Amino acid sequence: RSNPYQANLLRDGVRRYLQLPADQTVLILHAKVAQKSYGNEKRFFCPPPCVYLSGPGWKLKQEQIKARDMGEAGFRVCGYMGLDSMGSSLMETQKLSFEEQPDAKGFSCAKALYISDTDKRKHFRLVLRLFFSNGQEIGTFHSKLIKVISKPSQKKQSLKNTDLCIPSGSKVSLFNRLRSQTVSTRYLSVEGGAFIASARQWAAFTLHLADECCTRSEFPLREGYIRYGSVVQLVCTATGVTLPPLIIRKVMKQYAMLDVDEPISQLHKCAFQFQGSDRMYLCLSTEKVIQFQASPCPKESNRELLNDGSCWTIISTEMVEYTFSESLACVREPVSPVPLIAALQLTGGGDVAMLEVQGEYFHAHLKVWFGDVEAETMYRSPKSLVCVVPDVSAFGSDWRWLRYPLTVPLLLIRDDGLIYSSSFTFTYTPEQSCIPGQQVLADVPQDSDKLLDSIHQEFTRTNFHLFMQS
Repeated sequence: RSNPYQANLLRDGVRRYLQLPADQTVLILHAKVAQKSYGNEKRFFCPPPCVYLSGPGWKLKQEQIKARDMGEAGFRVCGYMGLDSMGSSLMETQKLSFEEQPDAKGFSCAKALYISDTDKRKHFRLVLRLFFSNGQEIGTFHSKLIKVISKPSQKKQSLKNTDLCIPSGSKVSLFNRLRSQTVSTRYLSVEGGAFIASARQWAAFTLHLADECCTRSEFPLREGYIRYGSVVQLVCTATGVTLPPLIIRKVMKQYAMLDVDEPISQLHKCAFQFQGSDRMYLCLSTEKVIQFQASPCPKESNRELLNDGSCWTIISTEMVEYTFSESLACVREPVSPVPLIAALQLTGGGDVAMLEVQGEYFHAHLKVWFGDVEAETMYRSPKSLVCVVPDVSAFGSDWRWLRYPLTVPLLLIRDDGLIYSSSFTFTYTPEQSCIPGQQVLADVPQDSDKLLDSIHQEFTRTNFHLFMQS
């Protein structure tokens, strides 16, 4: 553990951070599969991997750089993105320049990345390296695993092999490309609370299976894999904006197939019919999203003729978010590897409760903090840290009198003061059966050390509960 002097300095800093968090967040959005290029062709990843920078910590960093008389030019963030096999050569990666959006987030995307047929891997990761324009390195960040495919599967998908199937509740992107021309690609997105077709940015949508009798305001969700003919709900992950219930249809040669019932596969062409409508489909017109009425086929009642704007390509997407704060120290070393917490596992109880923190990118220079209290931490592996759960009395002597649960945020702090926040919290819950009645506390005599000790013991004999904030 840290020595007492360092611990006190850190604790004061953590308290300030908890009152006014100054986080810096790096968000990477990318497709879950990538189509391999063959020969001299370059099949650029579609949708292109995107990076968003958000959080008040970036502004705080800018002010620190200005205070050192380096000017605003020294603050600009730039980066390079490539595949994880490319090594450290920046010549083999794509340079990213970030632009500030109306919501103050920095945004950039890598439009020219591809994987060639000389790369024999079945999976890879994207690597993002960020720098300040004065040359100071921010850190290195990895995407989630991306599966390599040769081309979209034309055969019926089997649920025994679910690699390419799309489960309910997963995230997808939808794009439209006229006559296979890359320059004509438009992505379904959300701007100002409305659905648009954007040539620059794409949105990730949670795709839910819904009951056929659902309404727009309330739709019971179902588990399972998405199949053609299913009623689905598309919800923007960033804004929560939702489209009305839609029936997803398979597209073959610009026809919507009404009688197909099979699992949907990656990069399939599909159409979205508004449930209960008269052949109305989700359609784009330049940058607007409209409804298009399909034409019936007199000779084939199981088909409806669509226009180009009603044919969408569907692909699963992934998102990984790295959050850190340099507010406690002037960090000179890169912030990476940024640890990611995936799960918590509690063992024991009372004075011997141990918490295993499971995730990725852990190292020996990390300490687990419960709010502003440092825990004795042991490094087990890059995927596991184990710590001793602090006694509830560490949060103040007044806690021996309290009757309600205490919830504290779970933080990881590097030994140089760099803070990594998480969405996890830890809750101390006193056993209600052990709590003394109010009248007992009112009648406590002055000479009552034994009674106070017994009350304190009951409060520290605690049940623990873990949960992740949504």
